[in-house]
Amino acid sequence: MKRTREPNHPGKIFYELYLGGLGITLTDFAESIGVSRKAISAIVNGHKRVTPEMALRFAKALNTTPELWLNLQQSHDLWMARQSIKDEISSIHPLHVMA
Repeated sequence: MKRTREPNHPGKIFYELYLGGLGITLTDFAESIGVSRKAISAIVNGHKRVTPEMALRFAKALNTTPELWLNLQQSHDLWMARQSIKDEISSIHPLHVMA
């Protein structure tokens, strides 16, 4: 099923559900997982993706799974890609492969 609305970037979800709810600053969180504040800020503001490495760090610190963060990122990435090339892929037809 195709989404009609852009999925939230995982950085927004992270900020709203975890940082805001726990009262932790970006700086404190960044220090606790061993990355720069700039790296966390870029994710929170949707400028950078959640990488597998960062997903592992988030999962450990937040008692979640890395798959959660990667699935959120993948959903966002796929929606964005679909929007950027929807005109191009509309003319592609499935191949009919003989079994």
